[in-house]
Amino acid sequence: MAAGVGLLVIFLAWLAGPGLFGISKDAQGTTVRAEVVQPAPCAGGATETVKFEYGGKPVEGSLDGCGHGKGERLDVVVPSGASGDVIAVHAGNAAAGASDARRPLGLALLVFSCFAGGMYVFLVLRGPRRLATA
Repeated sequence: MAAGVGLLVIFLAWLAGPGLFGISKDAQGTTVRAEVVQPAPCAGGATETVKFEYGGKPVEGSLDGCGHGKGERLDVVVPSGASGDVIAVHAGNAAAGASDARRPLGLALLVFSCFAGGMYVFLVLRGPRRLATA
């Protein structure tokens, strides 16, 4: 019974697709061209200030990055529904959680955990064993 439930969980996880393990190919915002206004050195928690056009008006954003030169142009992704004076953006060529190697690894770990859970149920149902005395 436990093996059947484990196989069902694995099958449902496979059908759920890449979103189950945090992998998303969907664009999470709009990619725009930005210019670095205030660069930051790569020491500690560096945040650079960039300016770009969003919604037809100039906007400033804080880019979680470092090492760019003042006036350097780069692509940034503005999150959907972003508003305010300073918008938090990230580099256009960086995508959090977009590693295709995570899905097979996540599925392998799920298989292992189902196997371990099934073995635990087997041992609990089997009960304690008594040693035979000679």
